[in-house]
Amino acid sequence: MIFSNDRGELRRMYRSAWQKRVDGTPMSPLETQIADIVELHPEYQEAVSSEDIDHDFTPEQGQTNPFLHMGLHLGLREQVATDRPAGIAAVFRTLCERAGDAHDAEHRMIDCLAETLWEAQSFNRPPDERQYLERLRRLAG
Repeated sequence: MIFSNDRGELRRMYRSAWQKRVDGTPMSPLETQIADIVELHPEYQEAVSSEDIDHDFTPEQGQTNPFLHMGLHLGLREQVATDRPAGIAAVFRTLCERAGDAHDAEHRMIDCLAETLWEAQSFNRPPDERQYLERLRRLAG
């Protein structure tokens, strides 16, 4: 199973993948993807390596949840790779050209993804792919 509903299990997967990267040991393709994202976020590497992997990150305390943020990167990369919703890969290419950096383009797109997921959760419905893609297209101009 790639993903689990167990927050601790997911976080341990991040920690394990990052430790393998640090140690230079072989990784699965998913572990490589995770470690690549952790590497792009030095500000989160301590949290990923921490023994207190179950720490709560709350906006009320001015904290960004590093695991949520990196999970959004993983989800977005999967969407772009599969072009689902249809057209997202083209939006990504446009934003990469404009930003000159894939990571920056991902961060811009993640805001749209997070908003779409928040709405779905708030209204107890599936994410609206049409609205999500429209947000992304507006972002790309």
